[in-house]
Amino acid sequence: MLKEIMTERECSELHSLIDSAETIVLCCHTNPDGDALGAMLGWAEVLKMMGKDPLIVAPDQYPDYLKWLPNSEKIVRYDKRKDFVDTVLKIADLVFCLDFNTLSRTEAMAEAIAQSPAKKILIDHHLDPEVDAVLTFSHPDLSSTCELVFRIIWQMGLFEQLGKHFAIPVYCGMMTDTGGFTYNSTEPEIFFIISQLLTKRIDKDKIYRNVYHNYSEHRMRLVGYVLCHKLVVDSQRHAAFYTLTRDDLKRFHFIKGDAEGLVNMPLQIKGLKLSISLREDTERDKMIWVSLRSVDDFPCNKVAEQFFNGGGHLNASGGKLRCTIEEAVDIVKRALIHFEDTLK
Repeated sequence: MLKEIMTERECSELHSLIDSAETIVLCCHTNPDGDALGAMLGWAEVLKMMGKDPLIVAPDQYPDYLKWLPNSEKIVRYDKRKDFVDTVLKIADLVFCLDFNTLSRTEAMAEAIAQSPAKKILIDHHLDPEVDAVLTFSHPDLSSTCELVFRIIWQMGLFEQLGKHFAIPVYCGMMTDTGGFTYNSTEPEIFFIISQLLTKRIDKDKIYRNVYHNYSEHRMRLVGYVLCHKLVVDSQRHAAFYTLTRDDLKRFHFIKGDAEGLVNMPLQIKGLKLSISLREDTERDKMIWVSLRSVDDFPCNKVAEQFFNGGGHLNASGGKLRCTIEEAVDIVKRALIHFEDTLK
């Protein structure tokens, strides 16, 4: 059995808030990943089973490799239908904030959420939650927000009533946020959850293929190019980094999601502890997206916090820089020097 993560009062209040709400909105962070989409789609199934018809909103485009998720076609993009979403938020009774700890992570959508009269409920696994919510379910010790969603519905006694359309996105979110269960996934209860999701007759092997074996030829050639020509290995400090410029992205016909998982590959080098990706934004000048991955107990989240205006988890973090790619490389080098004692 799973340990409980809600008090009886919280469980009762959550049920009551859902029962009394007519207009419900689900939202996540920008650049939605598998955990963000999985949490929204999974939670939407819970609400539909409870007789609700929630609006599912993503701030912007999500990766092509996640478009196979059941009901993903129902996701409304804020950057495409801002006026419509703003209108719904003005009359909403309840807003679920999934997989982000602060409204700023929704970027352009943040003000509309903040000004909505709706009561907010936060379900998230990142550190230091800052959302003004009537209920906050924040558990940074868990593998993913999807794991948290599962634990909530399990404690509410709703799991038996749910089907594949709940189990598939929740499993996908747990899988992608742990790199295929290769990090942040050593707790035995995670595998109890997986065993329960499998009772819904989901095909976990197909889910894996849909995510990790579903890329274009251009993505494969991009990977080869990065590993052969762009990867910089600092063997003395057991770290590596690479850059992806606009020219690189254009050359390989980049679409959102093509860089997914690439930052993990340098960690296959024996002895490497840290890998950093620097990617230029395709539209905004002097905007660099930073992804960090590490192994064992090296805290890449501390690197993200101190040097890249970001944060995250021990072994998987992100951030962003407002500078040129050359300046970003200099910052990476300073970061590696700063952390060299820990890296060694």
